[in-house]
Amino acid sequence: MQVTGIVTRLYGTARQKKTIPLQRIDTPAHKIIEHYMSIELEKTTLQEKFLEVIASEDKLVIKEFLNQQNISDVAELIYENEDFETQIIGNLSIHRAVGVFKILDLPTQKRIIKKLPAFTTAELLNELPADDRTSFLGELPSNVVRELIKTLNPEERKITLSLLGYPEGSVGRLMTPDYVYVYENDSTEDVLNTVRKFAKSSETIDVIYVINEKGEYLDDIRIRDFILASPDKKVHELMDGRTVVLHAEDDQEIAHEAFKMNNRVALPVVSKSNKLLGIVTIDDVLWVASEEFSEDMQKMGGTQALDEPYLEMPLFKLFRKRVGWLIVLFMGEMFTATAMGYFEDEIQKAVVLALFIPLIISSGGNTGSQASTLIIQAMAVGEITIRNWWRVMRREIIQGLMLGSVLGFIGFARVLIWSHILPDVYGAEAMMVALTVGVSLMGVVLWGTLTGSMLPLILKRLGADPAVSSAPFVATLVDVTGLVIYFSVALIFLRGILL
Repeated sequence: MQVTGIVTRLYGTARQKKTIPLQRIDTPAHKIIEHYMSIELEKTTLQEKFLEVIASEDKLVIKEFLNQQNISDVAELIYENEDFETQIIGNLSIHRAVGVFKILDLPTQKRIIKKLPAFTTAELLNELPADDRTSFLGELPSNVVRELIKTLNPEERKITLSLLGYPEGSVGRLMTPDYVYVYENDSTEDVLNTVRKFAKSSETIDVIYVINEKGEYLDDIRIRDFILASPDKKVHELMDGRTVVLHAEDDQEIAHEAFKMNNRVALPVVSKSNKLLGIVTIDDVLWVASEEFSEDMQKMGGTQALDEPYLEMPLFKLFRKRVGWLIVLFMGEMFTATAMGYFEDEIQKAVVLALFIPLIISSGGNTGSQASTLIIQAMAVGEITIRNWWRVMRREIIQGLMLGSVLGFIGFARVLIWSHILPDVYGAEAMMVALTVGVSLMGVVLWGTLTGSMLPLILKRLGADPAVSSAPFVATLVDVTGLVIYFSVALIFLRGILL
């Protein structure tokens, strides 16, 4: 309550006076509060200044104001002032406009391109780095892409069409042709002259790429090695042959793994004949990794991956993304009713068994979902591969027995305790009912952990996406099989007693 009051008081003061009182606050959280309130104050002040500048309608003042702000702050202004987004982009220098456009989300990019004058659109698209331009165009309808490609100059059009020709999700879609390359017989002085001449349009100059006269990739060398070398030293004398390359047809996840395992800011992309085609930089790979993570989370929740932000997606399209899996899961749950029908006679003879059905199947489903989530996440970050299946199974058998023992003991104890409180509920067979529940829980939990852990590995082995073995799917599967385990155990313990 005290912290909430302080935040409210600080915020109110900041809004009215445009400043934050720096008097002492008697709470351990005062430093954190001051920090975050100062950030909010800066945002508020920037927004107010922006509205004042826009109201002046002085183009020179607007241009000067926008070009003095950080790119991330300009992007924030665009998000907060949708009515002025094209005016903001149009008044930035082209270099800064490109920098801002690159970090905007896709719906905002689409809106801006649609509203911008044709000349500004052409200028912006031509200045965008080839990989970012390809990524943006790849998200648009084909008829729109055709029109936008017409606005590119011949050289950029050729590059863009080449990159768009690679399969979606491939490394080829990520690479940029803007890099610095040299030849193996060049001297260090030649290399530095090449850097001065061509590096301005390069994506990065941290690494210089070495090719031969045929255009075949040989090695990459850090620029610091050239700076520290004598001017007459030859490139081949600095080569160490320790190369890491990507192929244009590789999946983008392979690029993610390569960057994770190697301390590189960029990696070369080669053709099947080892011709150097371009480079992939780590910022593009991190962006892809973020998108892949979002898709996996959506699939694990039991939906198809959303290709647009949730609030931007049309309702019917969102419905289609969700209804498919719900139908599959619903059909799966219908087998639960079938299983219960098969054991109808047992349920009629011992109605008490029906009391524990939700307990049994939910325990198995929860355990299976838990195991599935852990394994899919471990596979996504490269901790587990298909080759580790036996180690995973062995660990999950042990885990299943341990977890099942705990839940089984709780279920066993619950029945016995309840039988003492309400003796008529379970009758004289309370001990056997308790054993049935306890052993069933152990079996169902063990089965849930095995199903949840093995199904992602099996799907991966079959070439499918492990994320589709989502938590709801595993839970549905374990629900059906859990009933079979429960009533099978009941037949063993209660035959001749209640059954």
